[in-house]
Amino acid sequence: MIPRTPVCDLLGIETPIFGFAHSIEVTVAIAKAGGFPVFGAARDTPQQIVADLAEIRRRIGDRPFGVDLMYPKLAGQEADMASARAQLPPEHRAFVAQLRDKYQVPAATQGNFFSSQVRNQAFFDAQTEAVLASDVNAVATAVGLPRAVLEAAKARGKVTFSLVGARRHARAACEAGADVLVAQGYDAGGHTGPVGTFTLLPQIIEAAEGRPVLAAGGVGCGRQVAASLAMGADGVWLGTAWLTTREYATPPELLKRLLAAASEDTVITRAHSGKPCRVVRSAWSDEWQTAQAPEPLPMPYQQVLTGELLAAIEEHQVAPLVYEAAGQSIAWFNELTTVAGIMQRLDEEATAALAALGRLGS
Repeated sequence: MIPRTPVCDLLGIETPIFGFAHSIEVTVAIAKAGGFPVFGAARDTPQQIVADLAEIRRRIGDRPFGVDLMYPKLAGQEADMASARAQLPPEHRAFVAQLRDKYQVPAATQGNFFSSQVRNQAFFDAQTEAVLASDVNAVATAVGLPRAVLEAAKARGKVTFSLVGARRHARAACEAGADVLVAQGYDAGGHTGPVGTFTLLPQIIEAAEGRPVLAAGGVGCGRQVAASLAMGADGVWLGTAWLTTREYATPPELLKRLLAAASEDTVITRAHSGKPCRVVRSAWSDEWQTAQAPEPLPMPYQQVLTGELLAAIEEHQVAPLVYEAAGQSIAWFNELTTVAGIMQRLDEEATAALAALGRLGS
């Protein structure tokens, strides 16, 4: 088995595998498999967060879990969608309309988060209050480091995680009082920085002042788990891994794209949110790289611009355009499987790699 590390004792878990997912089913399965699930709530309204966290707790009992929220810097603070849409340049509106026509995307009959919500500080505050009022065991902050959120979480007895992409971010997180640092490298899916995971990890360990550090970004096999532990990490954090599990219930066309993807089939683009974000490549990312495409708008305006079209693409599974945030680890997840299956594979591979390392040392 993967050896227990101090972070296992801190959180009361069996194995130092941390799983980030927007799925309740995946969150529950990771908890039941002995890992530490982190439910991604950044795409949820405060009301939905309350309901989702209550459902997770009902299903996992007293097993520990955490919640991840985003705190990005925004280019504007419009209070509602109509006000935010009024800021969109005509050339950007025209480009999105052209994409809808080119790919014959039917109109959405149901919305999603990006077509109905505009991010602003009031929204972040309401999300935060919903999480702090819950009985979650840990709070993770990403794409920003709000000291007040970390302090409030700690005051309520919650363990605090901070996702960091540079040594300076680690120093700031330590000063803010984060309990655990997550070294998220360039390999990661979603919003990520420019430094590769296994270059970043030892720098964050050195800057962590003794705090537990998790390796995140591109981790897809047990050899990487073993390498992370050998470098001094207390565990690993995986997100892309769960997209091709039965529990995630990924829509069919997107699932096909993910199952066929190699590491090279993920790209960094600002076309998703306005900030650099690694996604699985599709016609969506390709179109925004053409000479005719305008520069993506800064957050939150890019998602205000594209939200309705992306809701329609998702609903109707428009094959050329479907995509999702995914890291370079997608190369290890090319078959439909289960959360328990992934956890078992990682454990077996890591155990074998650590045994081989031990024989080399002796």
